[in-house]
Amino acid sequence: MTIRYRIQGGTPLTGDVQMSGSKNAALPLLAGSLLCAGVSTFQNVPRLRDIFTMLSILEFLGAKTTFEGNTVTIDATKIENKAIPHEMVSKLRGSIVLLGPLLARFGKVEMAYPGGCVLGKRPVSAHTLALMQLGAKDTSTNDVLRLEGKLKAGEVILSEFSVTATENVMLAAALLPGTTTIHMSASEPHVKDVELFLNNRGAKVTDTGTHTLVIEGGKLTPGEHTVISDYLEAGAFILAALVTKGRLTLHGVVREHLISFLDATKRANGVFSWGKDGTLIVDGAKSDLCGVKIQTNIFPGFPTDLQAPFGVMMTQAKGVSRIFEILYEGRMAYLYELEKMGAHIEILNAHQALIIGPTKLSGRTVASNDIRAGVAMVIAALCAEGETVITDVHYIERGYEKLEEKLTKLGAKITREEEE
Repeated sequence: MTIRYRIQGGTPLTGDVQMSGSKNAALPLLAGSLLCAGVSTFQNVPRLRDIFTMLSILEFLGAKTTFEGNTVTIDATKIENKAIPHEMVSKLRGSIVLLGPLLARFGKVEMAYPGGCVLGKRPVSAHTLALMQLGAKDTSTNDVLRLEGKLKAGEVILSEFSVTATENVMLAAALLPGTTTIHMSASEPHVKDVELFLNNRGAKVTDTGTHTLVIEGGKLTPGEHTVISDYLEAGAFILAALVTKGRLTLHGVVREHLISFLDATKRANGVFSWGKDGTLIVDGAKSDLCGVKIQTNIFPGFPTDLQAPFGVMMTQAKGVSRIFEILYEGRMAYLYELEKMGAHIEILNAHQALIIGPTKLSGRTVASNDIRAGVAMVIAALCAEGETVITDVHYIERGYEKLEEKLTKLGAKITREEEE
């Protein structure tokens, strides 16, 4: 099925909007349910394609699941250790977080290589090398990812600050008697949410504050957990308010999750304030945007997933802005779509670009290259003159719950079109 958004730009966004639960937190949490024989319940789970894909994989493995409203229940009592086929994992890069739980529980895991967005080369070696340090043997082939062996608690030094590799080792270590130490661990908000989940299930996870985690593992018990709100969705709505010169009140934003992003927004003269009830009020009409430099980094640095949406805001800022993307070589492709709309951009190399503004964007037909580039195109369309048609919307709907509905309630003129 082909899905498009048709957006008529030029309308300031106004009103209140509630942030959804974080997909990046929900996926490893759902995988973590495999560690607990019994029923686990997760609140505030976004209704997204990736979530449904993960639940279908868990059901394939023998779990009983329900998804009502934003509540997921998973009974993982009768899980079977079966090879997960290509058609189930090819659409979900996040399925990689099943490695740790299945290996720890059964001593063997086999799946096709996970897929997902195209963001340059994203090998699985960070995961396999980490789990091998706990005793796994890598018997993978060119077609199948396979690890086996009885894991033992120990010391793991990650080869990079990988979020999903950190989560994989954490989930595996939580089931292993003894102490596991993870060096070079990631510290993104969704990693912290997995830490909280494991602590509440019976493990003891200690964050030293120096990118080192210490896990005391053992038997885990099922229970309830509420998924954190999506700070990446919050960043997108903040930027949408700024470029449309609108005024939005955002509910469910956690300042600590967006500390570097909010600092960059402030340096760009974006006007926002915090309400007494913890809401974030963004006033685009009062924002005299100016050029800034951003450099993506691991948390608490500027989030790579907000680089593309921020790049759109730069087209509306006075002066020269600079982007330095240090994590993914494929993250700059959206700039070519912005150029179609009239943006003045100089791409220096695969990781750096200059954006000269402000420029009036004009409606065009543009593509969603990945989840975050897709929402960037939506933000660009909202402030462009005329009509913009955005293709490959299936990417966007993998990461943003009810985006069309939320934007419509805020005054956006957006239509979702489906075609077989």
